[in-house]
Amino acid sequence: MHPFLVSTALVALAEIGDKTQLLSLVLAARYRAPLPIILGILVATLANHGVAAGLGDLLAHALDPRLLNWAVVVSFVAMGLWILVPDKPDDAAGAGRGPRSIFVTTALSFFLAEMGDKTQIATVALAARFSDWLPVVAGTTLGMLLANVPAVLFGHRYADRLPIRWIHAIAAALFIVLGGLALRTALRG
Repeated sequence: MHPFLVSTALVALAEIGDKTQLLSLVLAARYRAPLPIILGILVATLANHGVAAGLGDLLAHALDPRLLNWAVVVSFVAMGLWILVPDKPDDAAGAGRGPRSIFVTTALSFFLAEMGDKTQIATVALAARFSDWLPVVAGTTLGMLLANVPAVLFGHRYADRLPIRWIHAIAAALFIVLGGLALRTALRG
């Protein structure tokens, strides 16, 4: 249960103000069809984070444990610092207006936007740290949905009222604390 809860909390916080959350707002404002957008986000996140967690799990088994511990330390601290850098929305591509077309547009846009994104890299690090693929993917996916579904449902009207800087600071602090805990493990090596 621990990897699931940690993964959920970290990704939900890290996602606030992220480009994929901004993409969710853009898609919601553009298409006004929450269900296909939410389903597109779910499918894209499961696919993207499934691959990322598989890579993290593979690294956990392929690398020397001491090297892996140091890689986790660096990745968590880097994630904590990266969260403090604000994202800008990417333009949402796709011209269709039917539910199927909106779903495909959302899934493809979201999948591509997550490539190399901090939440994807966090998923790799979490899977490497916990070496437990399913709870990490389930947790990071739930974290993405917790951050993005409200953006889809409430749109720009409420987004301007969120204290994004404070949320980013809390998420950054959590990643750095995890980096400190990983450092303790790495030093015991």
